[in-house]
Amino acid sequence: MANIKQTVKLGVFTLAIMNVTAVVSLRGLPAEAVYGMSSAFYYLFAAIVFLIPTSLVAAELAAMFQDKQGGVFRWVGEAYGKKLGFLAIWVQWIESTIWYPTVLTFGAVSIAFIGMNDVHDMSLANNKYYTLVVVLVIYWLATFISLKGMSWVGKVAKVGGLVGTIIPAGLLIVLGIIYLATGGHSNMDFHSSFFPDLTNFDNVVLAASIFLFYAGMEMGGIHVKDVNNPSKNYPKAVFIGALITVLIFVLGTFALGVIIPAKDISLTQSLLVGFDNYFRYIHASWLSPIIAIALAFGVLAGVLTWVAGPSKGIFAVGKAGYMPPFFQKTNKLGVQKNILFVQGGAVTILSLLFVVMPSVQSFYQILSQLTVVLYLIMYMLMFSGAIVLRYKMKKLNRPFRIGKGGNGLMWLVGGLGFCGSLLAFVLSFIPPSQISTGSNTVWFSVLIIGALIVVIAPFIIYASKKPGWVDPNSTFEPFHWEEQPAAQVAGKTATVTAGTSASATASESVAPASTGNAPSANGGNGSKAPNTPPKG
Repeated sequence: MANIKQTVKLGVFTLAIMNVTAVVSLRGLPAEAVYGMSSAFYYLFAAIVFLIPTSLVAAELAAMFQDKQGGVFRWVGEAYGKKLGFLAIWVQWIESTIWYPTVLTFGAVSIAFIGMNDVHDMSLANNKYYTLVVVLVIYWLATFISLKGMSWVGKVAKVGGLVGTIIPAGLLIVLGIIYLATGGHSNMDFHSSFFPDLTNFDNVVLAASIFLFYAGMEMGGIHVKDVNNPSKNYPKAVFIGALITVLIFVLGTFALGVIIPAKDISLTQSLLVGFDNYFRYIHASWLSPIIAIALAFGVLAGVLTWVAGPSKGIFAVGKAGYMPPFFQKTNKLGVQKNILFVQGGAVTILSLLFVVMPSVQSFYQILSQLTVVLYLIMYMLMFSGAIVLRYKMKKLNRPFRIGKGGNGLMWLVGGLGFCGSLLAFVLSFIPPSQISTGSNTVWFSVLIIGALIVVIAPFIIYASKKPGWVDPNSTFEPFHWEEQPAAQVAGKTATVTAGTSASATASESVAPASTGNAPSANGGNGSKAPNTPPKG
């Protein structure tokens, strides 16, 4: 058994690539490329107020609870209690479920560009029914791979992350450098201002979606028990992944902005068009179908990482009694099959929205914004919870700690992350003017009603939970605030027991002296000794 466990352990590089695969999606580059040079400002700003705080806080929390299950449920629950802990992991799970159709839309567009006819490829990429079919095929393929267990997920995610995300990103950057070095015309003005015009509110709104580009770095916390020496290797993997992420986004966006005019950028198609333009420039158009296949494989790997992550977290929490027994069913490999199937059903229903939205792009944008809104709720709980735990669990060992002494640096880092998340949360409700999203009524209805339903649902489930929901084989450890009262009760019981034993011993030693007719030396107290324990 020891050898089997060893084979599924994740190394630093594997976990770093899984983090990059989960966080980085090249599909996001076109959305920021429209900003030109100022896109770098947005990336760096979001990295400072969101990515870096997320990486640091998640590293501390995961290392603190490296031997305990639950991920964000554990982290938030230790700070605020079970209800908000359940809300945190619930929105993480639901958010990822809503996110699947958006990233899979990009996968469908990638596959559409496998052909060699640009006009036909563009037409196919805009076809709603084609997109729907491809989204469902890729998603269910990822689900069936997930049912094979963590060893399969780790292998496919590692290879897919390299082939479908990191290598294409590196290639895009190199192509941009070659293009400029050989005299190619740049559609990006490198002399424009690094700082955007923040007086234009529309610029701020669309740029707020960049926070979701960086989301997911904390997800590795769910896999912390699958890592060798997690107190050192987990934070190391997080920081390696964060560095790679920032470089890919900034340089990749520049490379895309160089080859495509800002006015022609499409959220769903421009990445493939950009590659196609570069390949045509170097007379290697035959590479376009290959890169399209690689990007589609990268989408599969990214979805697979997320299918295996949040669903595993909600499964562990469910077994502890927070979800009905139906959601606790597993296959022979111990994989949460029913949760994956329910998740698949939800993705299928959401994907059907393709046929009612005015365009693939509008569907893509509105679902992306809903995932941002939901995910940022979890992040605000996580950042504030990390600060609270500095006071609630002062003495707990922190193998990785933000700041060597005191809580000032945690207040700075956690506070920065919380304020950044709150800002993005508020801005996410405002429709961006740069993108046609159809009716504003539909936009606000989907975001507000969707967010309310998702947030209220876990409280209803929590209020409905029954003792029979707890799996007797669950190894979910109690929270620290549950252990302390138990320890206190045990201590009091031990004290009472000790007192009882002492009293009984005392009464036995007094009894022989007081059984005679002579009065007790204690003034009669000896006769009261047998009644003392009950009073205690």
